[in-house]
Amino acid sequence: MGSLLRAAPFSPALLPEHPKLDPNGYQRLRLRLNTSNRNQIRCRVASSGITTPPPRLPLVGFQGFTGFPHKKSSIVCSYSAEASVPAINKGVFLGVEINTLKKVIPLGLMFFCILFNYTILRDTKDVLVVTAKGSSAEIIPFLKTWVNLPMAIGFMLIYTKLSNVLSKEALFYSCIMPFIAFFGVFAFVLYPLSSVIHPTAFADRILQILGPSFLGPIAILRIWSFCLFYVMAELWGSVVVSLLFWGFANQITTVDEAKQFYPLFGLGANVALVFSGRTVKYFSHLRKNLGPGVDGWALSLKGMMGIVVLLGLVICAIYWAVNKYVVNDPTLPKVEGRKKKDLPKMGMMESMKFLLSSRYVRDLATLVVAYGISINLVEVTWKSKLKAQFPSPNEYSAFMGDFSTLTGIVTFTMMLLSRVIFRKYGWGVAAAITPSVLLATGVGFFSLVLFSDPLTPILGKLGLTPLLAAVYVGALQNIFSKSAKYSLFDPCKEMAYIPLDENTKVKGKAAIDVVCNPLGKSGGALIQQFLILTCGSLANSTPYLGVMLLAITLAWLGAARSLDKQFTPMVKEDLKDKLIKGKISAASLSLTSKVQPKHGITYRFVSTLNSKGFIEGRYVPLVEVVSSSGQREQLTVRELELAKAERETVSQSGSALENGGGLERETVGVNEEAPKGSGVEKETLSAKEEIPFDSSQENGGGSSSKGSQT
Repeated sequence: MGSLLRAAPFSPALLPEHPKLDPNGYQRLRLRLNTSNRNQIRCRVASSGITTPPPRLPLVGFQGFTGFPHKKSSIVCSYSAEASVPAINKGVFLGVEINTLKKVIPLGLMFFCILFNYTILRDTKDVLVVTAKGSSAEIIPFLKTWVNLPMAIGFMLIYTKLSNVLSKEALFYSCIMPFIAFFGVFAFVLYPLSSVIHPTAFADRILQILGPSFLGPIAILRIWSFCLFYVMAELWGSVVVSLLFWGFANQITTVDEAKQFYPLFGLGANVALVFSGRTVKYFSHLRKNLGPGVDGWALSLKGMMGIVVLLGLVICAIYWAVNKYVVNDPTLPKVEGRKKKDLPKMGMMESMKFLLSSRYVRDLATLVVAYGISINLVEVTWKSKLKAQFPSPNEYSAFMGDFSTLTGIVTFTMMLLSRVIFRKYGWGVAAAITPSVLLATGVGFFSLVLFSDPLTPILGKLGLTPLLAAVYVGALQNIFSKSAKYSLFDPCKEMAYIPLDENTKVKGKAAIDVVCNPLGKSGGALIQQFLILTCGSLANSTPYLGVMLLAITLAWLGAARSLDKQFTPMVKEDLKDKLIKGKISAASLSLTSKVQPKHGITYRFVSTLNSKGFIEGRYVPLVEVVSSSGQREQLTVRELELAKAERETVSQSGSALENGGGLERETVGVNEEAPKGSGVEKETLSAKEEIPFDSSQENGGGSSSKGSQT
């Protein structure tokens, strides 16, 4: 579609009369300057879907143009309308643009549904494998190492293959639908048939041969369908939360939107914990209203898995709607393609050598490994005591519902307080809070387990038994340690990378991801497996677990203190450098701001020839002068310099200026350079043509200055 635009001479007073340019409607603008008549500017507007004539466009809306000679009779120029185009008024709700809310609200609902399901699945998986007949909490370390890890690796291999042959939408549905189908099938088919499909008799015979030390590994075979549910629930957190949701969110959100709304997603996750915890407790109490002989846990399981399936379908529906109505919306800001960074590919041995070579990275690695080991040492022992206190699946599940609700509330509160802690007490105190909480609650928990007999009279006065007190203290330990991890430990860990140089930062993070994360997660499970097989049971290994927890948390505190001594001076030095750079930048800005164009100044549109031989156009400010005859004229800095030189020449020769000292413009060649400091580069002036953008036009006919420019 073509159209002609006649550009009015620029004047600030004319700006309100011109309509605003919609950058979404006008995708490309090519401007053609006719050399035979420079008072007119003809434009061709290329657009898709324009049904009305384009508006008159003031040239002030463009930052500049670059052009090149074309067919000897015209100059073809391309303009870019960017920051100087007047901002388009967009709908705003609660301080947020409506277009942004079109993405943020669906993503928030998706995240809420995913984490609501994850909390239900996480509580249910523990109930199934811990309270099942012939099983106990001893199964968890074996399950994580020998079942969960291989299935996670297998899933990633399959995902990698599918990502090469499927579209993004098909890949999303292919990953999430098997989870939704399995949880529905488990509640309505596999669990009711568990007594038929589980090889209970075969597992009993193997246990008699191998002995009670192998109760955990044999229980994996005994209750294989429950173990499969456990693994699928664990993978829901890794696949659906980390891989599918965050991958999709990063795909459709810009960096500015992510900075503004991703922290709100973290707070919303804790709200989901509160609501899902209440849901778990509600279904767990259904057993009280049922008659004798009814499997209350089976009914509760069907209700909770029904909600999981329903919300899973809601997640798919939201994903479909976002892709159909939001991702392809041309009015929304698009995510720019980011270049893939070349990260160092470090093997296990290279990572170990790099970790050992730097004290700073070594201390940081100690923090990561210590958290992974210590949290597992307490969690498994606590769940064994929890089964002893609440042997019924419904009672166990009800307690886990309260546990999830309290975890959400405490974590939400800690996230709000973490900012105050960082600002008032600094990185060192924030980094020491998590190991201190683990140490204090861990010592209290293991003391109640190991010294239950001496503490029985004291606890009896409080209406507690040592077992119930150990359950409550263990719950507090898990709640506060997880909330401290999300609100303090994770930010401290990421902040520790900031002052490092680029090479150490990239290599250190790669080494910690390769070595420390897997070592921390599997280290606690491997230690427990060794102690269980050596001591005969988890209860017999409890004293050793307590001693190991004490040693690990003390090492953690020592590493945090050592890292603080290195981190704080590096940050202060970095801030000092930034302060110096800021002062230099501020001084430079104050100097350059004095020569920046100001509102109310009249400009003239001129053409210049750059160093590469291309013609560039821009607006040049005019300076108002008064001639000897009293007439006011507006000249460019270049013309003013020439006029002053002419006056000096005439005064030296003793002659007077004609017509009362009126100023005449001189002809300047193409390659003549402007004086330094004039702000004008190589203006091209010609004596044969009139200047189309002269001062008479710009001032409404108030000046008679003449000349010409190309």
